[in-house]
Amino acid sequence: MKILDTDRLTLRQVSLEDAEFIFRLLNEPSWLQYIGDKNVRNLNDAETYIRNVLMKMYSQHGFGLFLVEHKTDQTAIGLCGLIKRKELEDVDLGFAFLSKYWGKGYAMEAALAIVDYGRRVHNLSTVVAITLPNNYRSLNLLKKLGFKFKQTIHLGSGSEKLELYSMTL
Repeated sequence: MKILDTDRLTLRQVSLEDAEFIFRLLNEPSWLQYIGDKNVRNLNDAETYIRNVLMKMYSQHGFGLFLVEHKTDQTAIGLCGLIKRKELEDVDLGFAFLSKYWGKGYAMEAALAIVDYGRRVHNLSTVVAITLPNNYRSLNLLKKLGFKFKQTIHLGSGSEKLELYSMTL
């Protein structure tokens, strides 16, 4: 299901037919380094992740991480969306793109559209984002979007130190 369009991109719900892309994205070195290993080792694992994580978000909250694809040829390039984590009071902006699509403004374009979508469709007044302190590409994007550093946090027991950023809509 299509959620929204930007000038160059379409954002839509992930389906089981996207398993190959999800497998590739979740095994990108940057995903493993900055987001974490989700134990997606094959296409069956990718389908399970889609069903148990991505589709579950849509049914529970009415939003989640959406597939980002080129409008012209429907090539999947990343994920961008809203996540409701039990550890955070506010909804979290999440994004990840295949590295070959970095530096082209796609993450900024998708994130701006998602933040606006959260405000318009889900009546959000605040959106947060979390990142590792050494994820400089994400930090730079969050600052360009207008997010402000709020505090250092830990999600879950024994997790790494994360930086929490916030934006009022």
